Order: sequence, then C-alpha cells, then structure tokens
Amino acid sequence: MFSQQVFLQGLGMGASLIMPIGAQNAHVIRTGVGGRHVGLTVAACVLVDVTLIALGMAGLGQLVESSSWLLAAARYGGALFLLWYGLRCWKGALGGGAAGPVAAGQQPPTARRALVTVMAMSLLNPHVYLDTVVLLGAVGGSLAAGHRGAFALGAMTASLLWFSLLGLGARRCAFVLGRPMVWRAIEGFTGTTMLVLALLLLKDA
Repeated sequence: MFSQQVFLQGLGMGASLIMPIGAQNAHVIRTGVGGRHVGLTVAACVLVDVTLIALGMAGLGQLVESSSWLLAAARYGGALFLLWYGLRCWKGALGGGAAGPVAAGQQPPTARRALVTVMAMSLLNPHVYLDTVVLLGAVGGSLAAGHRGAFALGAMTASLLWFSLLGLGARRCAFVLGRPMVWRAIEGFTGTTMLVLALLLLKDA
C-alpha cells in the first residue's frame, strides 16, 4: 500500500543527498548556461540516479560495500577525470580564448560528447554509489516490504525535480550567467569544485 509519509521520507532524504554541490550539480549548471543539450544532460543524470536507487533497493549496496577493488577503480578513475575536467574549466576561466559558453570559432559539443561527459561525471565518482546504492538502499531496505516502493519513488522524484530545476533554472538565467565575466567565474567555480573533489577522492584512498 502506498504511504505518503514514506514517500516524503524518501523525497527528503534523496534531496538532502543530491542538493549539496558536487560534480553532477556543477556540470548541470555549466551545461544549462551553455544552452547545449540541457535536456539530454538532465535526463542522463536522472536516469543514472533512478537506476542506482533501484539497484540499491534491490540489495546491491552490500556488494558495493564489500568490493574494495570496485571502489578503488571508481575512486582513481573518478579522480583522474575530475582533475582533467577541473583543469579544463580553469583554462577557460583564465582566458584560454573562451569568452562565454561557446567561444567564437569553437565547435559546440555534440550530443554524443555531451552524453559521454555527463555519464562520466555521474558514474566516475564513488560518492554517487555510496549515496544512492548504499545509503538509500540501506534505509529503504530496512522498511517494510510494502513501503519500499514509496520510499524509492520519493528518492527518485527528488532527483527528477532537482536536476530539472537546476538545468532549466541555469538556462533561464543564461542571459546573466553567460556574460563573459560571470561565465569565467562559473568556470572557475566549477573547476575548483572538480579539483577539490578529485583531491578528496585521492585523500580517502
């Protein structure tokens, strides 16, 4: 039987885990301001979260926790990717020929490239597995069988609402956020976020 209270519990817990700034959020903001493949980026982020939450509810969290090699591979692979992406953002922030989301003479990203980037941003980060598969899976799995679906639906809804709001909000504000000085500030903020996250991943290794 569907429980509104359990649904709201899942919604609140999902929101508390997804809203703090991280690689996904920073990338969605950057994509929204750029105005290229925003819907694709948002859909990919939501799909990843929904899939991982479902896997966590199915009991995959215990496997992730017990697999040291899987976490190590995600940690080092994620750190390398975040370092590359962070330095790329800082290149744009410091000049690098970029004066906005798409610099003059620069080819806009293709849909394939945008999809590969957001999937890497979403999956090459062990924290996404700890939040969705392990933590949400553990809390949801502790509920009565009849309430697990409502909890999972609530957490999935939080992901849908947040990424949609973030991407579309950034797109709506692009006329301000896309100005050269503001854009460079966004690039610097995004780059700093990525580099800090990469260092934290390596520190925890």
